[in-house]
Amino acid sequence: MLAPLDPSLYYLTNFHRALDWIDERYADLLDAEEARFIADFRALPLASRALLVRLVMRKGPHFRAGKLSYAEIGDIPSAAAPLLALGWLDDACPLTLEELLPLLLKDELLARFRDDLPRGALKKAELYEHLHAYHDQVQPFAGWYPGLDPLYTLVATPLCDRLRLLFFGNLQQDWSEFVLADLGIFRYESVPFTADSRAFRRRDDLEAYIHLWNAAVRFDSGEPIDELLAELGDFRSDNPYLQERHGRLLYRMAYQLEREGQLDAALALYRRTAAGGSRQRQIRVLERLQRIEEAHALARSALAAPESDSELQLVERALTRLVRQLGLSKQKPSKPTPPLRIDLELPRPDVNVEFAVQAVLHEDEAPVHYVENALVCSLFGLLCWEVIFTPLPGAFFHPFQAGPSDLNRSDFVSRRAQAFAARLALLDSDAYRAAMRATHAAKFGIISPFVHWELLDENLLEQALHCLPAAHLKLWFERLLADPKANRAGMPDLIQFWPGEARYRMIEVKGPGDRLQDNQKRWLAFCAEHSMPVEVCYVRWADDVAESA
Repeated sequence: MLAPLDPSLYYLTNFHRALDWIDERYADLLDAEEARFIADFRALPLASRALLVRLVMRKGPHFRAGKLSYAEIGDIPSAAAPLLALGWLDDACPLTLEELLPLLLKDELLARFRDDLPRGALKKAELYEHLHAYHDQVQPFAGWYPGLDPLYTLVATPLCDRLRLLFFGNLQQDWSEFVLADLGIFRYESVPFTADSRAFRRRDDLEAYIHLWNAAVRFDSGEPIDELLAELGDFRSDNPYLQERHGRLLYRMAYQLEREGQLDAALALYRRTAAGGSRQRQIRVLERLQRIEEAHALARSALAAPESDSELQLVERALTRLVRQLGLSKQKPSKPTPPLRIDLELPRPDVNVEFAVQAVLHEDEAPVHYVENALVCSLFGLLCWEVIFTPLPGAFFHPFQAGPSDLNRSDFVSRRAQAFAARLALLDSDAYRAAMRATHAAKFGIISPFVHWELLDENLLEQALHCLPAAHLKLWFERLLADPKANRAGMPDLIQFWPGEARYRMIEVKGPGDRLQDNQKRWLAFCAEHSMPVEVCYVRWADDVAESA
């Protein structure tokens, strides 16, 4: 166990905590290099450990010794010597001219290449173009510029990234999470961890994640998709976490091919992924390929068993086109009851249109709140907090998770079906109010994928519990559970409460030229179906009306 360190070494303490966590939970997955790194790191002098962690947490990989100054570390060359001996730092890394230039001050650069540059002021970024004679040279920093302070290149980055991946289960998060949590900027729910609380069960899982991550980075940088697919091969994993990541990557590649007009290739790739939305994209591509009968058959299949409300809406729209193209008899679709309409003519404001409407409609006895998607999601998050943070296998694997890792997976709800049903059953009595108040008091400020603490103060919570019928809450929550990812968006912008009458209305605001989006139409149709009070407010600016008169 590490002895307590000086507070100035908080970052080193946190790194040791991460290594201890990895040792405890992933020792069986470590390769020889990683295990040796952990052992060697713990044996290093304090200053050397601190310097390495400082560099790991900075943007690199090249660092000039003269620009490294840490009071708690002291002499940088002395701290660096053991790291150089272990090969974790390199002080003779070959550099191209392009790599060299960002490491020099402009005055240093001009002094070094004075005889090769034209007279007159040049921006630093322009200097490279004038140094043609050096473009092909590769040599260490000391060879480029003798006499300057040493340059250290961090060689251990890939190894430290693998350790970071083992700790967080992803490469999006970094070591700053420790600091933000220590400062109280982020607060995370405490979830008990068991032996199966791991993102990776085998070494192959770790390697597969890195393989997918590198492919995604290269895809984002514009590398050819056919080359990336060849390297990915016939990817298979029994780890749902990895299989989902692979499916999302294939979907992104297919969508890019579709945008580029490579429709056959896009169709083949959409058919390889189970990512949400891929079936609807197949229908669209088949239609563009004029394979109308195939598109129609797939659309009919999707209509019979839609994966989500979003897919159903898009498939119904596609079927209208496909039926017309095939000359089939049309079935007149049922149109949802349009919501009530509010028309306002307002002076052009200095704030968003939603806040302008809020100010106009607000009354002391009927307050209006700008809530958009946040209120309904927050109330759901309060009622179902314990279910969301249940430590199921593969859901939580480190202490800095805002929510379960399977939140957007298709089996998120089914894995917790009984527990969600039990919490929603509280809405059949008055018990839900006490449950939500207790969670609000006990968990306030702790990060949740559903609860928006910056909005849901005690006053708004009490107004909502008083004015929103439990039956409406239950319907909203059931809709959220039908598709947690898609249905967390599209809700009306404003809500108005009449506490004296225990009633409410929701208001979607549309400024000039703004139209209802698909997810908003779905929520409005759902509310209309269940007789919930929702209205759409259309705003015109008074000066536009005056000009057109």
